[in-house]
Amino acid sequence: MKRKVIGSIAIVILLLIGGVVFLNSPFNSSGDKTLPEGVKQGDLSILEVNAQEPKERPVKTFNLTAEESEWEISEGKKVNAWTYNGTVPGEPLRVTEGDYIKINLKNELDVPVTIHWHGMLLPNKMDGVPGLTQNAVQPGKSFTYEFIANDAGTYWYHSHQHSSKQVDKGLYGSLVIEEKEKEYKKEQSFILDEWAVYQEKRDITNMGGMMKGAMNGNGEADTEQMYDTFTVNGKSGDAVEPFIIKEGETARLRFVNAGYQQHLLAFPKDAMRVIEIDGEKVKNPDGTSNVLEIAPGERIDVAYTRQSGEPTVIRETGGENADGALIPVVSSEGENPVESKQSTSSTSSDVATGTSFGSEEVIFNEEPEPDVTYDMELNMGMDMGEGVAFQINDQVFPNTPPIDVKEGDIVKVNITNSGNMNHPMHLHGHRFQVASINGKKYDSPIVKDLIHVKPGEAYTIYFKADNKGEWLFHCHDNNHADRGMVTIIDYKGVYSPFSLGGEYNNQPN
Repeated sequence: MKRKVIGSIAIVILLLIGGVVFLNSPFNSSGDKTLPEGVKQGDLSILEVNAQEPKERPVKTFNLTAEESEWEISEGKKVNAWTYNGTVPGEPLRVTEGDYIKINLKNELDVPVTIHWHGMLLPNKMDGVPGLTQNAVQPGKSFTYEFIANDAGTYWYHSHQHSSKQVDKGLYGSLVIEEKEKEYKKEQSFILDEWAVYQEKRDITNMGGMMKGAMNGNGEADTEQMYDTFTVNGKSGDAVEPFIIKEGETARLRFVNAGYQQHLLAFPKDAMRVIEIDGEKVKNPDGTSNVLEIAPGERIDVAYTRQSGEPTVIRETGGENADGALIPVVSSEGENPVESKQSTSSTSSDVATGTSFGSEEVIFNEEPEPDVTYDMELNMGMDMGEGVAFQINDQVFPNTPPIDVKEGDIVKVNITNSGNMNHPMHLHGHRFQVASINGKKYDSPIVKDLIHVKPGEAYTIYFKADNKGEWLFHCHDNNHADRGMVTIIDYKGVYSPFSLGGEYNNQPN
């Protein structure tokens, strides 16, 4: 009798379990009640798309700890920084094309953090955007990012949780994916940034400074008032580590702008040639420029040839805070390049920018017929209770209109800056082709993931919707993103199980 009773109970339990499973399965017509609002039956979570596994690939593992550190920018000048592994920039990550990367993030800060892999083409769930591709990593918790390093080039990593503050405080580092056969034996990475060292970081809503700059045609006016010190690899002035290279030697220099202000670097005449922008090789056989403009979030690689045995510098040019941003170039340790510092100041008007050169490989050989067209107007306004707002089509995130696509679509975006500030617009998870500026087509199209749109400029770009997910498209002056200049590439049939705010305090901008 006991066996029969026990058997009956077991059957009832199994039936109850089966019922629960069925109610939540796609075979149950009422199962959509358990799905997030707006999600249709059959839609895929971003956690289910484009999975990657190491298989036979080499696996490179790194451990990064987000922690608070006292960081010395120059002798006697220290700042309270948030760091990966205790330094600014964080530990440099270097792998070979085709490697499988695993990065274990441990959060020892008292606020949530993430890591975004800027410029990388990877599965959406590894993109590091809180509230969209993951929940922010809480204090004391860990998260592992893993993906294939498919494309050789210069990239960088940074927090995307409240990034207007966290990147500003030092949560960034370089990620270099080397080609299997290196073209340059010698190379060095340089991350440019700006800090408020001698002043408190000023409020972006200082309309007086912004309006004065706007009247002078200065698209950097809002950012310039906030910072007083430029840095190279977290150091300024005499604290910047010299670059050692012998006369006649050529090296690859990888530049990343982790700040929110454009940077201008002057090189000795005929010493540099731009070779790669945003991870894409460019057509530039002559290399006539000796001044390089790097927008916020942009990466530009140059081939630098030491022209003379005399100590010299590569230095920031222009701007009242530029003096500290210099790279001493010497033949050996202990040399002092200070005496020749002034000789590198350039009077050339030929400035190389992120759109000066066509790409060796393009996405579209001819201008394509789009499946989706999106007009993106970048402007400024007032947000009730918040002051200045930076808008896309008169809206601030999360109310900005998304770019709705389905897999395989060719997407055309017309970007117009009708405001008074510069806006470096960065697209996650894709690369786009820049077709024209102000209605004039480029003779040689440019492939990028960030376009620096200055006041009055209008660009037309194209990209292919070939990486399912929910992806950000935002201004990489993160102070502007924080005040609304963000939208989303929203793929049909895919949804994010994460949400903004909530118990994880997800703040993607």
